Amino acid sequence: MDFIWTIVELLLLPALVFVFGFLIAILFESFRRKHGHTVFDSPVYFEDPTSLKQVPCPSIFDPAEKYISLIIPAFNEEHRLPGALVEIMNYLQQRVAKDKSFSFEVLIVDDGSADGTNKVAFELVRRYSIDNVRVILLRKNRGKGEAIREGMLHSRGELLLMLDADGATKVDDLEKLECQIRALAEKELHLDGAVPSGAKFSDAAIAAFGSRAHLEKKAIATVCLVIFVHYFVLLFISCLFRKSCLLYSLFQRKWYRNFLMKGFHVVVLLTAGSGIRDTQCGFKMFTRAAARKLFTNIRLKRWCFDVELVYLCKRLSIPMIEISVTWSEIPGSKVSARSILHMLWELALMSVGYRTGMWEIRK
Repeated sequence: MDFIWTIVELLLLPALVFVFGFLIAILFESFRRKHGHTVFDSPVYFEDPTSLKQVPCPSIFDPAEKYISLIIPAFNEEHRLPGALVEIMNYLQQRVAKDKSFSFEVLIVDDGSADGTNKVAFELVRRYSIDNVRVILLRKNRGKGEAIREGMLHSRGELLLMLDADGATKVDDLEKLECQIRALAEKELHLDGAVPSGAKFSDAAIAAFGSRAHLEKKAIATVCLVIFVHYFVLLFISCLFRKSCLLYSLFQRKWYRNFLMKGFHVVVLLTAGSGIRDTQCGFKMFTRAAARKLFTNIRLKRWCFDVELVYLCKRLSIPMIEISVTWSEIPGSKVSARSILHMLWELALMSVGYRTGMWEIRK
């Protein structure tokens, strides 16, 4: 019995040291980010690769100059970015052809890429001019959340859309988010019975979240069908070869994937609360007023900034709309086991930072 207690004590001590060290690290990092971002980390100017002139960066606090800004974070996307950009620019040019009042800008934020991502981006600037396409070069990799924050804070649009560089979501789905935002903005601005003089729909702070939650039912139905077919196929094989263990392996395989997915949703629910079923879809649109409030407060820099956006929307009373979008799996995902650990780290930071009051929210 004494031997068992000795082993327990030997295991318990390192565990307590690890937990204590983890808590100290969380508190220290939360305090370090207490004051958020007080300065812009990107250059003060955009570089025009054609004329080599320096174009001043606008601020989210300036009046809008474009109807919509598309912010694309890119980290080592030399191969996937060109295809997505062709689709995006074709769509935007079609909108311009139909509506001459439609204006746009595409902001590509190169998040410290080590490949030819910046060359691809600057080639697009040369083709479409720096008025329509701009590139922000971050000195080193800071994370997707930080790249998007930089793009948002230097955008000129009344509407600001963040979308991934892989083209997983069809760009024309932005019209779904756009229509819902405009409809809700009209209601918001008419609450007192009259539209304020000179008010624009972008003056109403509204956020629209693209969602893949509707795909879950299809996925469940497909999985059930596959399991049903596999069950009888393997049952037939088992009867022939008397290897019933195959059936066991069928139902044991990939259980951990469902566990991780559901577990992350539970953690998000506990951290940010309910309201948005799919927080991680990289297709989100904000009015200029909403972007100004959200991205001057956001502190998470990598994977869980989406969750922080939901939390901030609730704290700042910004209406959120969740809209189904067309989404497809694109090879080359950067999510790994290390990413999951980083997500949990950021969720812990967020929970401690806001719940202790260290992270103040500027309104």
